[in-house]
Amino acid sequence: MFFSSLRASGSGTLTNAESGFWRGLLGRGRSSAGVAVTPETALALPILQNCVTLLAETVAQLPLELYQRKENGQRESALNHPLYDVLRFQPNPFQTPCEYLERHQGAAGLRGNAYSFIDRREDGNVTALWSLKNEQVQVLKGADLLPYYQIGAGEPLPMRMVHHVRWFGTSPYVGLSPIELHADAIGLTQAVRQYTGKSFANGVAVSGVIERPREAPAIKDQGIIDKIVDQWGQKFGGMDNAKKVALLQEGMTFKPVSMTNVDAEIVGIMKVTGLDIARMYKIPLPMVNDLEKSNYNTLEQLMIQFVVFALLPWVKRHEQAMMRDFLLPKDRRSYFIEFNLSGLLRGDQKSRYEAYAIGRQWGWLSVNDIRRLENMPPVQGGDIYLQPLNMVDAGKQPDLSNPTVRAQLEMQHAEIGRILAQ
Repeated sequence: MFFSSLRASGSGTLTNAESGFWRGLLGRGRSSAGVAVTPETALALPILQNCVTLLAETVAQLPLELYQRKENGQRESALNHPLYDVLRFQPNPFQTPCEYLERHQGAAGLRGNAYSFIDRREDGNVTALWSLKNEQVQVLKGADLLPYYQIGAGEPLPMRMVHHVRWFGTSPYVGLSPIELHADAIGLTQAVRQYTGKSFANGVAVSGVIERPREAPAIKDQGIIDKIVDQWGQKFGGMDNAKKVALLQEGMTFKPVSMTNVDAEIVGIMKVTGLDIARMYKIPLPMVNDLEKSNYNTLEQLMIQFVVFALLPWVKRHEQAMMRDFLLPKDRRSYFIEFNLSGLLRGDQKSRYEAYAIGRQWGWLSVNDIRRLENMPPVQGGDIYLQPLNMVDAGKQPDLSNPTVRAQLEMQHAEIGRILAQ
């Protein structure tokens, strides 16, 4: 392990980097509904769990690559770099890359911060990443204005030993916890669900009452009352007895009992609070299984909205934090880390093929570029880029001895023939 000079000489006096003002304003686990709100209790809410795990699972399944820049402007996978195997195959001895990224994004989504201890070789390259529990990590600010990390009761570690992904926050050193920031909205949802559950467990609900005239003598024998009620329930209660005709004597009347105003509004309250939680994570409602106002015509647009506004900011945080924490300064100009989101934006097959055709005809896609996007192996001669002949000088004649020009002419003639045949 790379433990040489763990305490940097510029650390000096360390102070707590968390913003005391916001912590005091938000509190820890308090909500105006009187319900204790923690990441664990909040995760029990189905819509919040759906939002957090949707982001975590999506990040975890995205292809993650370490690339090396070449002199000709191309890039290739850095298979020989020590970091490549850590990112692609085994971040540590017991977690898969999917498990590691899913847990890392889940912690960031719930608590606003995700931490991992970086195990390094003697030359400084990363050999393993160990996930850390947020409760064990305290972020400190050194005299050199750099963050230091105290894990448990151990000595503070410099930032090169800890991988830290942070959400938006008023402090540049730590991110705000979405759960603490929105404790009132989450606490209201929890309170409504607790109220509903206790109402079912302890409340008394009747479908109706049988009334007798006020002037009629009271029935003092409880056995007679029970017999009348039981006979009524057996004869007219349940689905099989629906729509039967009843005959009431002695001036009796049956009055159904309707829901109270509070009970009638519970469903509406739960919908509104669920919408607030989806807004916290910028998730379109159909993507958290709220299909009330969805339709299949907008599915592709919803996916693009989710990727651009909800997922991409998190992906950029991960990419740039990895570049900062994993790559040595001498490697940052030659190597870079990137998630591949193209699979989420591909759309349906017809739309993809039409886009490929445009890119191929106008010269920014080759056959092998298209095959690579479709996870197909390259073919010989597939790296040729075409250029429309009408983009050259008007006074120049095409060079028919050039195989690329001939192939382009044949493609254009075929396209003209297809259009004329329509």
